[in-house]
Amino acid sequence: MSEPILEVEHLRKSYNKDLVVLKDISFSIKKGEVVVIVGPSGCGKSTFLRCLNRLEEIDSGTMKLQGVSYEKEKKKVHEFREKVGMVFQSYDLFPNMTIMKNLLLAPLKVQKRKKEEVMKEAEQLLDRVGLLDKKDAYPRQLSGGQKQRVAIVRALLMHPEVLLLDEITAALDPEMVREVLQVVLELAKSGMTMVIVTHEMEFARAVADRVIFIDRGEIVEENTPDKFFTNPDSDRAKQFLNSFHYETVHE
Repeated sequence: MSEPILEVEHLRKSYNKDLVVLKDISFSIKKGEVVVIVGPSGCGKSTFLRCLNRLEEIDSGTMKLQGVSYEKEKKKVHEFREKVGMVFQSYDLFPNMTIMKNLLLAPLKVQKRKKEEVMKEAEQLLDRVGLLDKKDAYPRQLSGGQKQRVAIVRALLMHPEVLLLDEITAALDPEMVREVLQVVLELAKSGMTMVIVTHEMEFARAVADRVIFIDRGEIVEENTPDKFFTNPDSDRAKQFLNSFHYETVHE
């Protein structure tokens, strides 16, 4: 079996003595695997992703990317962020720049790549997500779903080893959700290594190789999607999943 590409052991994160967000989290993911993290709001899911991307410092524990400890490479935070890309629900596109200029910025400034090479790849990726005709448009001219697809393309242009997706459909209308999730499903089929936080349970079941359920900063259950969504092992997971079902009011 292949070695994990990303490993976390006994991670702990708090914001003060009284607010411990993550407690003794151990986690690993292999190349090409898709892990979906679910759980109630405020349980620590998004904080965990931010720790993996080095946007948050941890209190204790170890994190390794391709066998290299984060602690040994503290001075190269930007290199780790390039290898562990992240897409947020808020898009974070520069409003005064065209879509193409938004996409070119980091590869040219951070990675010092050739403009012609990056432009060609950006056009190929935009075409892949159905947005090539929007390359000269501005973010204000795009729908929420289109902006989120651009944000995914921007992350992919950095050639990450692992892609983190944090509630990327949370701010979208239902019709826009499907177009974004379809892009993620295609990435999964192509072998992209991903850690996904989502409240879209049907999507989670369709895309995941493994589901992790977090509650109150701890991993309560880790299971296959079929097992988790049909017959979870923990009572807490059963209670969580039941919250997505409603009894009929009118007979």
